[in-house]
Amino acid sequence: MLVLVTLAATTVGMGPASASSMTVPADSPARPVRQCADLVGQFHVPGAPTHVTSATVVPAAAEPAYCDVRGYVEPAVRFQLKLPTTYRGRYVQYGCGGFCGYITPTVFPECGPRFGDAAVAATDDGHPVPGFDTRWAVNNQAARDDFFFRAPHVTSKAAKQIIARYYGEPPRYSYFTGCSTGGREALLLAQRYPDEFDGIIAGAPAHNYQALLVYQAWLAKANIGADGAPVVTDAKLPVLHQAVLAACDGLDELVDGQVDPGACRFDPVSLLCPNGTDLPGCLTPPQVETARKLYTGPTTAGGERLYPGAQAYGSEPAWTGWLTPSAARGRPLAEQFADNYLKHMGYPIGTPHSSLARFELTRREFHRLTSEGLRPNAMSLDLGRFQRSGGKLIIWHGWADQAIPAAGTVDYYQRLIERFGTPRQTAEWARLFVIPSMYHCQAGSALTAFDPFRELVAWVENGTPPDRIIATGRDTQGNVVRTRPVFPYPLRARYGGTGSIDDERNFLPAPPPAPPRGTLRWVGEYLHHIPGPVVW
Repeated sequence: MLVLVTLAATTVGMGPASASSMTVPADSPARPVRQCADLVGQFHVPGAPTHVTSATVVPAAAEPAYCDVRGYVEPAVRFQLKLPTTYRGRYVQYGCGGFCGYITPTVFPECGPRFGDAAVAATDDGHPVPGFDTRWAVNNQAARDDFFFRAPHVTSKAAKQIIARYYGEPPRYSYFTGCSTGGREALLLAQRYPDEFDGIIAGAPAHNYQALLVYQAWLAKANIGADGAPVVTDAKLPVLHQAVLAACDGLDELVDGQVDPGACRFDPVSLLCPNGTDLPGCLTPPQVETARKLYTGPTTAGGERLYPGAQAYGSEPAWTGWLTPSAARGRPLAEQFADNYLKHMGYPIGTPHSSLARFELTRREFHRLTSEGLRPNAMSLDLGRFQRSGGKLIIWHGWADQAIPAAGTVDYYQRLIERFGTPRQTAEWARLFVIPSMYHCQAGSALTAFDPFRELVAWVENGTPPDRIIATGRDTQGNVVRTRPVFPYPLRARYGGTGSIDDERNFLPAPPPAPPRGTLRWVGEYLHHIPGPVVW
């Protein structure tokens, strides 16, 4: 959905890789068959009229030499495509973040021992306004649809035709990777355009876009008192987080600063200040009640769940700026996302819109968002064509994600399992990895980065499914201080009993403490069975 932060493109392909993933196509690299500048002009791409406005050679420096292609797909989908001088048949497209409006900075991924052997591209999703200002969407359905679902698709079509002209042949393998809004785009491509990419990475996907904006509205309202000020303040977040760690950190048999939210049973009342006081090391009664709500999630007045998730135990340090104001971003991010969506793009053009102040947390208001919400939603479970075409899907999410609760992604994956038969059958083409202690797309209290790109390449090109992917923790100076294996859901990493707890080699796969829960009942679960608009 909305979401806010995208996974930094600079991390793609940079994490530790297993020997099986160190693979590149065996044939010789392709060389350009025409000059970079010759790409300027019009490309007659069916359904995606494309204009290349500039094509400039960038000499080798921090990156290999490449042809920097800039242009747009009509009406206004701007893109950048980087074509390396040495090319081995791969195309990698990056997703966008937030409400987009900018072209994600791209890097050449390390697919193996060679560097820069893939063409890479990204798009602004069809409008030039970054940040929270969504007034561009008020009366422009074409701009909405470009952002909602069209831009990643037409960028792929345009890029592949430009690649074919430059190198004399189209890509042999195509990959898409994104987080947050980019994760939504990733699932959307697998669902609506199943033949477009061989391998897809969906990180922290904002796939239930409509419901996620309702969740942001609820977050904003849940932490605002009658005086208009935050109830749970930044000053109380360290207190709350330390109490969660004290109650739940050791439940996985290892005290390491990582919490399994599913196993945690923590009640903020344990932090209640005595005798009506408000001291630094405790919570007032309103703060206790608000924290309880945040950990429980949104419901209607009648108790119906409005979203399949809530703020996770262990995510508390990341609430700063998301649930509370910040000097850098002003109003809480949840408030800004919800308000701008409800005012400018959440309802069909020409119909009454809403705002955060007017929005009511009811089943009726949720359903009012469905008509337009079907366009950006990526909730469909019908991935049969993607599976049959040989596509491979890696979904990943941080357990401590403060912006998009990981529980919603787990719920989606459980529904995929139900749709495709068994966990084993689903894992043949789609796997979920959930990273302890990680916040939204990056950063965290213990693990801060996760990059499954090499493992996806190995799965697609070698048929080697990812049985473990290494997550990394770095300190404020960028030094690696922890590595941990992350195993396919629902497996967890269990310490073997010897060696450093910060070394991934000392951990083994283990079943979860309790069997995975089933799917959740909530007011929007019917959306999994309604396809969004498709432009084939």
